[in-house]
Amino acid sequence: MSMGLANQADHQSAASSWGRRLFASVKAVVRTPSARFGAVLFTLFAVVALVGPFIAPFGENEQILADARQPPSSDHWFGTDHLGRDVFSRILLGTRSIFLLAGSGTILAVLLGTTLGLLSGYTGGWLDELLMRFFDSLLALPALLLALLILGTVRASFSEQVSAVGQGAGVLIVLVVVYTPIVARVVRSVVLEVKTRAYIDAARMVGESRLRILFREILPAVAPTLAVEAALRFSYAIFLAASLGFLGIGVQPPNPDWGLMVNEARQNFFQVPWALYFPAAAISILIIAVNLLADGLKQAFQVKA
Repeated sequence: MSMGLANQADHQSAASSWGRRLFASVKAVVRTPSARFGAVLFTLFAVVALVGPFIAPFGENEQILADARQPPSSDHWFGTDHLGRDVFSRILLGTRSIFLLAGSGTILAVLLGTTLGLLSGYTGGWLDELLMRFFDSLLALPALLLALLILGTVRASFSEQVSAVGQGAGVLIVLVVVYTPIVARVVRSVVLEVKTRAYIDAARMVGESRLRILFREILPAVAPTLAVEAALRFSYAIFLAASLGFLGIGVQPPNPDWGLMVNEARQNFFQVPWALYFPAAAISILIIAVNLLADGLKQAFQVKA
């Protein structure tokens, strides 16, 4: 019974330590004005992603033909496009899509890349060599070109009907494949340095399992660098998802994807320039906000560039 109480006390102490560490990290991140500004912008977009469907004055594809090509006004804050759709409503509703795609892709890439980076860096040998050479082959291709190859392969494997239903899944696969190697290499580089420390040798000597060493001893040391890398990958994922939408190979019409909105507005730029400016501005502002947060994380954790 005393052993159980001791284990419970250890878990509570560890949870309390993690809580204090997280609170201190948040304070350190928002200490600089630029990081605070980025945090405010990011929070605003996150709130819009949550409540956008409830506050949007019009539907995402609701056409008001009598108001087509209307400039910004009190009735349509961001104006209307060539089909009479409210640009403000479509941007609000598209925020959730960009967060779901870029956020889910980043989370999966970080989880997979972290696991592979930990295993590769700690194990070494043939496993490390095999994984790193495979990742090198992926990183040798530009991200956009690799995305085109993956989407082309995925869509060629299914019927048009299935492709239309799973278009978001195709973009998600692209983000995971493109960014997992980058995260894995960053994590591996930290693991190679951390695994030589004395407390790792002590953990081996007392008989701790490999998984416990990786996730209990090494992962906390990797976490600061990983947090910065995750923020950067999220900003790149936003840009890549929007780029695929702009090229017409990502999320397909009539979804209110920001990149797709820019592409559609480009064809009618001289008649409705506001239909291009506002979604492009939304993409830029969100990426800037995430990059400012990443800079704040880098300064707070003193992570080397």
